[in-house]
Amino acid sequence: MTVAVDRQAIYDELERVRATYRKLLTEMSTEDLRRPTNGTKWTNKQLLFHMLLGYWLIRALLPLLRFFTALPPGASKAFAATLNAVTRPFNWVNYVVAVPPAAVLSPSTLVTRMDNVTSSLAKSLSRRSDADLAKGMYFPDRWDPFFKKFMTRADLYHFPTQHFDFHSRQLS
Repeated sequence: MTVAVDRQAIYDELERVRATYRKLLTEMSTEDLRRPTNGTKWTNKQLLFHMLLGYWLIRALLPLLRFFTALPPGASKAFAATLNAVTRPFNWVNYVVAVPPAAVLSPSTLVTRMDNVTSSLAKSLSRRSDADLAKGMYFPDRWDPFFKKFMTRADLYHFPTQHFDFHSRQLS
């Protein structure tokens, strides 16, 4: 089975995110970065790091998807169910993991890291066939509002931008 993927739309999303992230981090003052966000326990800088983390996550999930697509579908379904069972500890880890890096990484370093990861994802996408992009696995849909029960590789390329756009509205 193949899936029609608008690659250009994903490339455009990655470029938009890269430019938006750069603009946010270059225009926010130190005081702005320390300000609490709207609706999270993070500061703006911590949330900006978390937004970057969403792109790094995809780089880790793509090989995992390759592994699970080689197994029977029930394997990823059981894996997703196990991860859903530990949603509460995951949420705590998800919060805590953004705090130390945000304290030590400079805004320019965050921008460079976003540039690198979005470029890496764009290159990775360009190497995928439509058949490759149609392959998928089950995901822990309680971990994030943008994780679906079953996601294709194409869905994974789109996920971090959905995550980014959602959290960008929480910046103060």
